[in-house]
Parts: sequence; C-alpha cells; structure tokens
Amino acid sequence: MTDKPVDHDDMNQEQPEQPVEGEVEQSAQSGETSEVDELKAKLAEKEEEVLRIAAEMQNVRHRAERDIESARKFALERFVEGLLPVVDSLELGIEAAEKENATLEKIKEGDEMTLKMLIQTLEKFGVKAVHPIGERFNPDHHQAISLQPHDGDPDHVVDVMQKGYLLKDRVVRPAMVVVSKPK
Repeated sequence: MTDKPVDHDDMNQEQPEQPVEGEVEQSAQSGETSEVDELKAKLAEKEEEVLRIAAEMQNVRHRAERDIESARKFALERFVEGLLPVVDSLELGIEAAEKENATLEKIKEGDEMTLKMLIQTLEKFGVKAVHPIGERFNPDHHQAISLQPHDGDPDHVVDVMQKGYLLKDRVVRPAMVVVSKPK
C-alpha cells in the first residue's frame, strides 16, 4: 500500500459510468450482426440473379438450337416450291404428247417453255449457267476434255460439251470444254 492519505471526497465524486466490457462487445456485435445479415441478404439476391441469368441463357441456347434445326429442315422449302410448277409443266407435256393430235412442234414448244421456267427458277435462287465459249480457260470453272488446234488465242474455250453451273459464285459443276492450242 501507499503512504498517501486517502481523500474521501475524491471517492465520493461522481465518476462517469464506464460501460462494462460485455456491454461494449454486445453493442459492437449487434452492429456487426446487422451488417453481416445485410451482406448475406445481398449475396442471396445476387445468387438468385445469377441463377435467373443462367436459366435465361439456357433458354436462349435451346431456342437457337430449335431455330437452326428448323432452318436445316426447311432450307430447301422455297426452292422446292419454285420447282413444283416446272414438274406440273412436264407432267402436262407428257399428257399432251400422249394425245392423238399432238405434234412434234407443239411438244417442242411446251418443252422450251418448261426449260425457260426451270432456268428462271434456278436464277431466282442464284444458280447461273457457265457457257464460256471464247473465254480464257479457267481451271476453277472449266474442265478441259480436249485440246484443239485453233487460229485464235491459245488457252481459250472453243467449244462447250456440257454447261457448268455456279451457285452464287461457287462452282456446282464445272463446264466441260474444248480448249484451243496454237497450230
């Protein structure tokens, strides 16, 4: 102990109340608890949002797969619809040829009209004939089946044995051609 005299007046003075340790901790904990609860709620909300976005993405993917499958399945539908009048015309031509009063001239005229209709349908869908007489030989579009001595420029197409066809600038079938060579 100390030798100092004890002043009772000092002891009787009101001392500000100091919070007890437990009360301080409880106050801090309740503030932290509300903050933690708030963060947990925000986390749950974000997790739900992520799940909804994932579900939406899966729906979009399934829709796109269905659309692609449908496009593949019915890609030729318009083309077939365009060819059906040609088929009808050919059938009518065959029926007309079987009649007694059919003449070769009428049958030929019907065939020419049907061919014209077919060519128009093909052109409508981007198919073009390659008939390259007089053009320079192009191995990308032509298939040379023979060489023929010719007075004109060498390596040019002088005869077409079978037309070629392009589908929107892509070769479907090369033209079978005779190519010139110098005499």
